[in-house]
Amino acid sequence: MSTIPLQPLVLPTDPGAAVALLQREISRVYAGGAAIAPIADAAQAQDLPATVPASTAVVLCTSGSSGVPKRTMLSRTALLASARASAARLGGDGDWLLCLPMGFVAGFQVVSRAVLGGRQVTALAGSHFDTGEFAASAHRMRPGRRYTALVPTQVRRLLADAESRTALAGFDAVLVGGAPMDPETARRLRDSTDVVLTYGMTETCGGCVYDGVPLDGVRIRIVDGVIHIGGDIVAGGYLGADEAEAARFYTDDGLSWYRTADRGVWADGRLIPTGRIDDLINTGGVKVSATAVEAALLELDWVDAAVVLGLPDQEWGELVGAYVLARDGISPPDIELLRETIRGRLGRAAVPKRIVIGNDLPLLPNSKIDRRAIRNRLTEGQIHV
Repeated sequence: MSTIPLQPLVLPTDPGAAVALLQREISRVYAGGAAIAPIADAAQAQDLPATVPASTAVVLCTSGSSGVPKRTMLSRTALLASARASAARLGGDGDWLLCLPMGFVAGFQVVSRAVLGGRQVTALAGSHFDTGEFAASAHRMRPGRRYTALVPTQVRRLLADAESRTALAGFDAVLVGGAPMDPETARRLRDSTDVVLTYGMTETCGGCVYDGVPLDGVRIRIVDGVIHIGGDIVAGGYLGADEAEAARFYTDDGLSWYRTADRGVWADGRLIPTGRIDDLINTGGVKVSATAVEAALLELDWVDAAVVLGLPDQEWGELVGAYVLARDGISPPDIELLRETIRGRLGRAAVPKRIVIGNDLPLLPNSKIDRRAIRNRLTEGQIHV
């Protein structure tokens, strides 16, 4: 197998400088140069190999929100197919407001799409997402087609600020992915701007299904309830993968395929992800969907965010644990009322036996929810049993 050098690319802490560097390097990669691995710290380069398969353009880490991050090899063919299909679905290339870290696929793809489309990227200043900076940066963008990509936690913060809501209205499309968005937040966002709910992962060059419809060239099939994604957008595999991880990438019908860790169904011609394979909590012999419990909690008017996990238990096998964040200015009601609500909607087995009312939502660097940190809080924090 032929190989090419892999160049670690330490991104500057200044977002504008990081964008400029990444734009230059992406252009070089598309011209046939060595592969790159965007990283935040030079120490991370020690874990990278000197070479990668010759088809590789970039190596990106998965988020690791529920496990160990994996280094994913994306080819030029995959990145080009993703960018072109996305632009075609959105109605053309546009300038982008960058709100996500460039070392992960969503942020990287903002810059990559702009490079391939010959458009500009405006990066938020500062190391943390700020609603005021979002509004100011949006106002600085030049006229013309404009896009941005967000995760649901960012959307909720923007909707709580009047100036940010006005800024959202100036985008031709706001792409939202990385995690499910509750119906009420989605409705409020649609009242402000054109929204595209995306589904995908690092292994598929990010979002490859928009509003439940696969992008051009993307194939979806559901095997034993699990979503499989095929097409040119599929990655070449993981660096240093073990046999089980490598088997998730396969070839069939002349296409590259990736077996996701997500369950899904088709409804009215649209793909509906219904939760991760591992989100089923086996409590006392009854399987409970963590996704369904989270959705029920988010329907409560005082709940701003909810994360549900299975916790080990000697008697039940697993307990349903819920980490809940209350909306600003609203006092949580009696915990037994919360349990009664879940019992009435989903049955007795789905009722959380451990509940933590948190003061903040722990996030990973890419603004996804840090589920491992939440697991620790459910195990160690002030628990309502």
